[in-house]
Amino acid sequence: MLMLIVVLMLNVWAIPAEDILSPNINILVELEKIKSMEKRMESVEAEMEQLRTENTAQAKKVEALHGIMNDRKIKMDELTAQNEAQAKELRALYGTMNDTKIIMDELKKQLEGIFTAPMRGVYVFRVFSKAYGNRDKAVVAGLFKNDQHIFSTYARQEGGFISSSNGVSLLLEKGDRVYVNLYSGNWIFDNEHHHSTFSGHMLFPM
Repeated sequence: MLMLIVVLMLNVWAIPAEDILSPNINILVELEKIKSMEKRMESVEAEMEQLRTENTAQAKKVEALHGIMNDRKIKMDELTAQNEAQAKELRALYGTMNDTKIIMDELKKQLEGIFTAPMRGVYVFRVFSKAYGNRDKAVVAGLFKNDQHIFSTYARQEGGFISSSNGVSLLLEKGDRVYVNLYSGNWIFDNEHHHSTFSGHMLFPM
């Protein structure tokens, strides 16, 4: 109502004095115009209030979305850190497995104990086997050339530490293989001190 009075006064002030006294001015028409303007202003205010409400709602949505994006970024950072840690562990594991493979290949070569002649010549070989005495098992090992039995070491007693050795000189062609086999049901003993050995060298080429 106060706004209506103010608008009315402004309109009255805007009308020259001679017009107020003029019989051409219709107060009712002017009042209707003022009422119409007031309604439009109320409508504008209502629209502005609705816009403010919508803006507030949009701001809340943006804030919520920003929070979600922050949470997702934190999770992505955590996942990235986990992936990097796992990649580092996999690289370390791969290195360990590679080292283990090298060691296993070397041990396999040692366990095979196969000598391959690089050239034709006369070679000498010695086999020394050792084990604990046992009345059910003998200390036996055999030297073979290309699957042909050449000689054996043999020792047997019920207790104590026992050993046996043997040696031979062989004419080998290039590519001939010489190796030691343990016979089934018997045994030999070895550890880091190399109690049981298989050795050989070339005497002279031919």
